[in-house]
Amino acid sequence: MGKNTFRAFKPLIPYFRRYRLRYIAGFLCLMAVDLAQMLIPQFMRQAIDLIAGGAFTMTRIIPIARNMILVMAAISIGRFIWRFCIHGASRKIEAELREKLFAHLLTLSYDFYQKNKIGDILSRASSDLNAVRESVGMGLVALVDGTVMAASILVIIFIQDPRTASLAIIPLPLITLIILFFGGAMGTRFKRAQEAYAAMSDTAQETFAGIRVVKSFVKEWWFIKKFADTNEDYRNANMELVKLYGVFYPFISFLSGITALLVLLVGGSRVVMGRISPGDMVALFRYFQMLIWPLIGAGFVVNMIQRGAVSLGRVNEIMDTVPSIASPRVPESAYSDDAPVIAVTGLTFRYPEGRTALEDVSLTIAAGSFVGITGRTGAGKSTLIKTFTRTVDPPANTVRIKGVWVENWDLGELRARFGVTPQDSYLFSDSIKRNIRYGLERGGEEGDEAVPWDLGAMSAPALAALDRDMESFALGWDTMIGERGLTLSGGQKQRVAIARALAVEPEILILDDSLSAVDRETERQVLTGLLHARKGRTTIIISHRVST
Repeated sequence: MGKNTFRAFKPLIPYFRRYRLRYIAGFLCLMAVDLAQMLIPQFMRQAIDLIAGGAFTMTRIIPIARNMILVMAAISIGRFIWRFCIHGASRKIEAELREKLFAHLLTLSYDFYQKNKIGDILSRASSDLNAVRESVGMGLVALVDGTVMAASILVIIFIQDPRTASLAIIPLPLITLIILFFGGAMGTRFKRAQEAYAAMSDTAQETFAGIRVVKSFVKEWWFIKKFADTNEDYRNANMELVKLYGVFYPFISFLSGITALLVLLVGGSRVVMGRISPGDMVALFRYFQMLIWPLIGAGFVVNMIQRGAVSLGRVNEIMDTVPSIASPRVPESAYSDDAPVIAVTGLTFRYPEGRTALEDVSLTIAAGSFVGITGRTGAGKSTLIKTFTRTVDPPANTVRIKGVWVENWDLGELRARFGVTPQDSYLFSDSIKRNIRYGLERGGEEGDEAVPWDLGAMSAPALAALDRDMESFALGWDTMIGERGLTLSGGQKQRVAIARALAVEPEILILDDSLSAVDRETERQVLTGLLHARKGRTTIIISHRVST
């Protein structure tokens, strides 16, 4: 483990400071437990020497046994406290990191999600954060525990019998070299395993999200094979890690066994020669047995710290990503109600891959207008409205909203003025009612029959011609619609999305090809209702159908 490994944990310093009292209390109890364990071999030495010396009596052995029981009880209590403090703190850090990651993901722009797959993001938010939690929990415990125990044991055995101790620790430098060698290899292989897990998760997420298409084209066999391939890659990546563990831990145990053998040979000969007592020999052997854990624990430390550093690095890749679209430091608020609600001047927009979506577009939309935009598929209609809300970032000084360039608006204030129904009509796995209420700041409590989406004479669902469909649902507005609106037809999903946009009573309503899946009669009813209900407020309807 080099400097780079520990440098990876620098972003966690504020969390360590926040939970420093828990860590301090936990590590104090941990060290107290380690020091208390040093007393157990001494009690064993006293008992063995009593037996070997022929002075064994119950009156002399009971105090030793009583002291051992008291010390072991104290060890148990201390162990509970350090587990509660340290593991509790690591769980809190994990939870805060996950919340912070989720909040940061919501600030990132649309282009981030075009470049990064959902499965990879979920992998970083789950298994990677689990690895971070283990490193700041059990990893630190193993580090402190192993250091304190090893130092205490070495001091005691050199005081008790320097000759035996000096010969028995010969394998220790070799163990240190092995740990340093295997540490880097573990980090590399763990990163590869995490990347394979992300690819497997993405395959599963993509398959289940598109289950309708998979089944309609009878392509289950293809996705089963695709998942099997990614699963095999994940297995192979883990097997590389397991093989490394398979060599590392047995070899450490082998060297530890050599240490025990040296204690038996050297210490046993010194007992025969009368240089040390049988009790001293038993205590020494017990101390060297206890020394095996710090040696193996060093492997745990390397494993957990390396895994935590790799995982935290993967999480920080997202946390360090700066949103490509953000509010200006000092947003402009001097918008004008007298200016055109939307004004576009010489707008040319190209996507990062080089495709030109819009070229030299200019238009002006007055407040209260009812505007239709039509054109062939791929003409750039959706891209145009995305520039209004800065879902994609237009070139500077090309798009104005109420007299202010869009890049000078506060994003939240800008987007709050729009009610947009995108082409995909995304719905959440919730009730129809809650999907419609989604944009409202405050909805009625459960069981409240008040409808918070009333718009004058007609409600938002009525304007979307949705209320008539409720007769076909057993639970009416409380009907759960499944993930992405799986239980609704295409037209019903579009109309729920329209009702959702209408419910917030937006200053500017944009329907982006939102009636493509409804029949002509329903389309006519919706448009007629909008003409009346939206009178005096800006409404933009986009469609490739001229009739719309």
